[in-house]
Amino acid sequence: MWNAAEKRHVAGQFLRYSMVGTVGFVVDSSMLYLAMYGFGLDPYSGRVLSFLVGVTTTWMLNRRFTFPAAPKESPRRQWATFVAFMLLGASLNYATYAAIIYYGPDHPLTPLAGVAAGAIAGLSVNFTTSRLFVFR
Repeated sequence: MWNAAEKRHVAGQFLRYSMVGTVGFVVDSSMLYLAMYGFGLDPYSGRVLSFLVGVTTTWMLNRRFTFPAAPKESPRRQWATFVAFMLLGASLNYATYAAIIYYGPDHPLTPLAGVAAGAIAGLSVNFTTSRLFVFR
């Protein structure tokens, strides 16, 4: 079981991880709308592009801000590991997003609602895998 100091440490990491996730949400959502309205992609393929940009942003910020004491292995290798583990949470994230796009109203804000709901759905899985496997 964790002692009080360990609980505070993990709670602080979760708070920072959530803050980084908020930045990632803004980047991801912005890229999604750019992909759809600037590049002409549909909301599903645009989401793949926006995910890659968002996950790269959150990896860089988590590496520096959330888990600064983690060993600094090769950035390429750590990024690849991060992306691989984020795909676990991303599958839950994308399924939630796709369901909202499919079943939700035909409205310009529906993709944004889908990104938000997906991010919340994948948060616990992503934090746990980041903490235990990527930035250990």
